[in-house]
Amino acid sequence: MKDSEFIAKIAPYAVEDMQRSRIAASLTIAQAALESAWGSSGLTVKANNLFGIKGSGPAGSVTMQTTEYVRGKAVQVPAAFRAYHNWGQSVADHSALITGGVSWNRGLYSRAIGTDGRTAAREIAAAGYATDPNYAAKLIRIMDDYNLYQYDEMKEDEEMSAEDKQRLLSLENELKEMRTLISGLSVSRDTLKTGVQEQGQSIKNIAERLVDIEGRAEMKVPAWAEPAVNAAVAAGLLDTPDGGSYDFYRLITVLYRAGLLVTE
Repeated sequence: MKDSEFIAKIAPYAVEDMQRSRIAASLTIAQAALESAWGSSGLTVKANNLFGIKGSGPAGSVTMQTTEYVRGKAVQVPAAFRAYHNWGQSVADHSALITGGVSWNRGLYSRAIGTDGRTAAREIAAAGYATDPNYAAKLIRIMDDYNLYQYDEMKEDEEMSAEDKQRLLSLENELKEMRTLISGLSVSRDTLKTGVQEQGQSIKNIAERLVDIEGRAEMKVPAWAEPAVNAAVAAGLLDTPDGGSYDFYRLITVLYRAGLLVTE
């Protein structure tokens, strides 16, 4: 795979993920290129694993030889690595690691979030993501050589009309009110589900309002929204899963995680 082909394939996943995680797309692309040898590593070819994350993933796991140090000596040992159905799932898992940190320090990589690609590269290296002392320099070299910073530029507002901006603002206000309401609920889950079923039409109306702005950012169902979309379909609140906007899938996910999407 040519470098340009690799970037063209991963960039949409990195940009979409950046809107949710606030991790610079340039960092995600550069790390994926470096860790996967531009998509040619055996782990990437066999399991769509771009970042060498171990364990079991959405598509199970694959066993590969890896270098470990035993009593100071490098030895080759078999290890299970996460397998994914596509690169998007691998990117999402990588971002979950950056945003969630490790068990002993959840904020380990927090300084790499919400900043530009160069700064993020230096911060993630300083936090110990890799043992290579030149890790940050290698990432920045890739960013510079391929101008990956262009993928960090959010042009969504420039493409939105004033009317759409107002609609989006109204939607965000509604979501804030909904989050406040959900956080203050003290009734049992069963009572909550009963109330939602009785007020199902109100939730449908909120979903229908999103149709007005779907045209500006239609997309396939993101991997992180699939459980929520499936629940919405099962509850009879959604007829056509694909073709929604990022905000649409975000709202559906908020409702799902709050336990509001129930099947009658």
